[in-house]
Amino acid sequence: MQFDKKTCSRARKTRDPRFDGRFFVGVVTSHVYCRSICPAPTAKERNCRYFASAASAAEAGFRPCLRCRPECSPGTPAWMGTSATVSRALRLISESPLEDGGIDALANRLGIGARHLRRLFVQHLGASPLQVVQTRRLHFVKKLIDETSLPMYQVAIAGGFGSVRRFNSIIRQTFRRTPTQLRNLAHQTAEQPENEYVFRLRFRPPFDWGRLLAFLSPRATPGVEAVEDGAYRRTISLRGIHGYMEASLENERGALCVRICFPDPSLLFLIVERVRQMFDLNADPLEISNRLGADPCLCREVASKPGLRVPGCWDGFELAVRAVLGQQVTVKVASTLAGQLVQEFGAPMPLRLGLTHLFPTPRVLAGANLAGIGLPSTRAETIQALAAAVDCGKISFSSGADLNAFLLRFRGLSGIGEWTAQYVAMRAFGDPNAFPSSDSGLLRAASARDAKDLERRSRAWSPWRSYAAMYLWQKRRDGDLGEEERHISSATGNAKRPGFKRKLHLAGSAATEALGRGQ
Repeated sequence: MQFDKKTCSRARKTRDPRFDGRFFVGVVTSHVYCRSICPAPTAKERNCRYFASAASAAEAGFRPCLRCRPECSPGTPAWMGTSATVSRALRLISESPLEDGGIDALANRLGIGARHLRRLFVQHLGASPLQVVQTRRLHFVKKLIDETSLPMYQVAIAGGFGSVRRFNSIIRQTFRRTPTQLRNLAHQTAEQPENEYVFRLRFRPPFDWGRLLAFLSPRATPGVEAVEDGAYRRTISLRGIHGYMEASLENERGALCVRICFPDPSLLFLIVERVRQMFDLNADPLEISNRLGADPCLCREVASKPGLRVPGCWDGFELAVRAVLGQQVTVKVASTLAGQLVQEFGAPMPLRLGLTHLFPTPRVLAGANLAGIGLPSTRAETIQALAAAVDCGKISFSSGADLNAFLLRFRGLSGIGEWTAQYVAMRAFGDPNAFPSSDSGLLRAASARDAKDLERRSRAWSPWRSYAAMYLWQKRRDGDLGEEERHISSATGNAKRPGFKRKLHLAGSAATEALGRGQ
């Protein structure tokens, strides 16, 4: 969306939820900034100022509205701002909000100077990097105050404040109330068990939760992930600490209800940010559908399936291993092999709602005997090479990594083709323009002659080609056939060997039997 004041004014007056989080409204008479859907009486236009981000509103001297709670708005869309550097910086801030080294360290990781980084942030977001970080922290601690029963000193730690005194001072200065007064305003009634937290993460409607789960369900790794009764749940690990998470839709609230069981509240901010990326909650379906709906090949799918999202992942390494396991086999067989991999090499977890293990770490898989679970030698070698590269730091799945540099190194691994690289870029990095054009399901759905023909046609869908792929896969839905169906780009010479497919099918069957026996 171009930052157009007339469009903002119309969206504010109609309280259109599709524009929630795309801009913020500063009201000069009350000195607060609001979401476009704020239920307060509509302010006169002459008293309104429009800002591209909450941070820019805060930097202009406005404080968050206590009625519409700007901290609950959907995240800034990935397309906001035209700078790839700013997008990478925001992803890095989401992973580690300037804990180590401040702005200078962030600029070094991006390969630019600190002054240039500040200029880019002011140009594209209307605020400095420090103000963006501080606003995000304030929004997050406000959610912790309102939605959890954490003691205030733990809220301060989770928000990244150096001391409780500083935390109290900034909260009072920003909201004109103490943290305790804010919590009293929230009228909490339910007490959560120790180390369990519930967050309601907003999104821009429409949001097709059913099709998102339908995509994730057959690809769920047994023991690590489960999709049941309209909910997605999995084991999680962050900085050596383990826990669980569950997500379900609260459609009447326009939010995803996320339950997190984790012993270290200081990492809650990073967990919530990952969950937002996993379910593509920052997407702007209006912008995407306007672009893709104009194409004759996609218009019917876009119209009949509004709000389709690109599923992300909890861990990029885990997704890449799963993609390699899916080469040359069906989704069902790949999931079975992934389950056996977890049973053999994953760390056990206390049983909780059918979840039993963590996914194996790169260090474990780098030295594992993968042939023992029925993997062909080439697939085993590819996974071990990938695990070794991640373990030694040659390849990083950090969401703030330079995507082009990552793809160059990733493709350099034996057994990694263009299909796998694009699929990982699409789901692990949230690249909205990734497109595995050699996928046979996409080729048939688009009635394309070959991968080059589809690649050429897909240019018209930029920068939303990942969403176009999701619509084409939906168009082609036919059981187990999908994005992991015998794609050609990742194939190795083993696929041409006599009896290879039968051998792999038998391996999958053996793995299924082993899982049934609880091995």
